[in-house]
Amino acid sequence: MDFRIEFNPPALKEKIDITDKILLIGSCFTEHMHDFLFKSKFQVLQNPHGVLFNPVSIFEAIRTYIQNKQIIENDLFKHLGLWRNWTFHSGFAGTDQSITLNKLNTAIQNGHEFIKNANYLFITLGSGFVYTLKNGDVVANCHKQSADTFCKRLLEPAEIIDSFSLMVNDLKMFNPDLRIILTVSPVRHLRDGFIQNNKSKAVLFHAIDRITTLFPEIIYFPAYELVIDDLRDYRFFAEDMVHPNYQATRYVWEKFKQTSLNGRTREVLKDIDALNTATNHVIMHPGSEEHQKFVEKYKALTMSLALRFPMLDFSTEVEYFK
Repeated sequence: MDFRIEFNPPALKEKIDITDKILLIGSCFTEHMHDFLFKSKFQVLQNPHGVLFNPVSIFEAIRTYIQNKQIIENDLFKHLGLWRNWTFHSGFAGTDQSITLNKLNTAIQNGHEFIKNANYLFITLGSGFVYTLKNGDVVANCHKQSADTFCKRLLEPAEIIDSFSLMVNDLKMFNPDLRIILTVSPVRHLRDGFIQNNKSKAVLFHAIDRITTLFPEIIYFPAYELVIDDLRDYRFFAEDMVHPNYQATRYVWEKFKQTSLNGRTREVLKDIDALNTATNHVIMHPGSEEHQKFVEKYKALTMSLALRFPMLDFSTEVEYFK
């Protein structure tokens, strides 16, 4: 008797190539996808603003990269001895104002330069809830401020759609060939409770449904469904029972490879996976004939890949097998 229903996402019409540049932005699930892509030698940049959860902050961050909008001193505030900015993750906070300012603007500049020539923008929406200041501004991070500093509310789908539309219009002028992939994070925000978390995800799905109708070129990748509806088991979550574990994220990555990467790329990834395994190989007898054959084999593979794909970074492998 079959106790599981496997879900196979629809394949992309125009699939991703190993030479494509991908900007990933959004919730912490973005970091997992970035790590798999990075290990596979893709040219990637993740979360220049740090981890972001709500759609408004994510879309506004992308518009900041497009405009290369710089942060000024008046955009910073000090709390618990650290300088901070409401649009960035708290990981950017620092004790020195000028250093912090430079760090923020460097992140924006990196995002600007990368998205200018990127082929894909991978956006992971985490939560439909936003925290706003008394003036109504949405914050990306609460920076350990007291709850009474903010007003917490659930976004309306129309607000998400409007914010997305502003971003897309800017993108079409800045990088008209950029393709956008939307997904919803399978991380459950249970601090809000089961019911509120489900309301939050429902708002995101409602908005994405309208977005993909209004903008048929937008791609939806079902990471949430693969974890919550396909795997559907607490075995695939970390000890906090909230974040998907390595098995789950690896499963999503394998489905992504099957449906979103072209044939050439999947073939190349076999060689890159072999290189990754080889560089993690425990050397029992360095200098032995067997070890020398091992080194020469993977040195030749590294040089072959580096010549075929000069835009990819094989410097670590070249150094390892030299």
